[in-house]
Amino acid sequence: MRRGAIVVLSLLVALASAHAISVEPATDPRLDPAPCLAAVATSDDEKIMAACGALIDNDKTAKPDRLKALIARAGVFERRNEIDRAIGDLDTVLQLAPQLADSFNARGELWRKKGERPKALQDFAAALKLDPAHAAARANFRSLALELERQGALMAVINKPSFNCAAARRAAEKAICASPELANLDREIDAANRRVVERAAITDARAAHVLRREQENYLAQRNAAFGRTGFDLVKTMRERLDHLLALERQ
Repeated sequence: MRRGAIVVLSLLVALASAHAISVEPATDPRLDPAPCLAAVATSDDEKIMAACGALIDNDKTAKPDRLKALIARAGVFERRNEIDRAIGDLDTVLQLAPQLADSFNARGELWRKKGERPKALQDFAAALKLDPAHAAARANFRSLALELERQGALMAVINKPSFNCAAARRAAEKAICASPELANLDREIDAANRRVVERAAITDARAAHVLRREQENYLAQRNAAFGRTGFDLVKTMRERLDHLLALERQ
């Protein structure tokens, strides 16, 4: 069974356990939820859209049946990557039944997929407030919180080089500090160099020493050549970064 179908079924089970769904047969055959549920059970997206859509669109549909239909259709929209429409259906679900932790978690996953991280975090937190034991919401909240923390750390160093510009004395270093492009290049070079040296040091101390000397020579040559006719600092730095990234791939 596809993941989307599993999520939808789990939401429907949560609704039933919360006594939000009536299991009594519908008295009006036009509003019978059985075809919608049958379509969900067989993961038939076309039938879900037709049968569940009919329940959603009918003003006579009972609230519990409308919830089932909305959750099912949201799953189809997600599988079709129509994220905004899936979120719209879950918005309606949560307006009708704001006690559903599973639906908050599901909507949070959609917000995250769309790149709306703060909204996703808010929904995961809402799910946990309703159900502190909600394992999926807890895992989602923790992973997203760490992601946002790392993003904040990245924003703190963006457009800054690997060294302290306040202590820069060499002309090449001052040029790097004055250019966001060069500053980011320098930081990437430093990070890539540390990765290859640390990896080499695990198995071959001599190879790690050679790599350190190579970086020292690059810096010395860069500083000495800067300002000379024909010297291209951007090209030199890009070539160094490409070389280090190639070493990483080996």
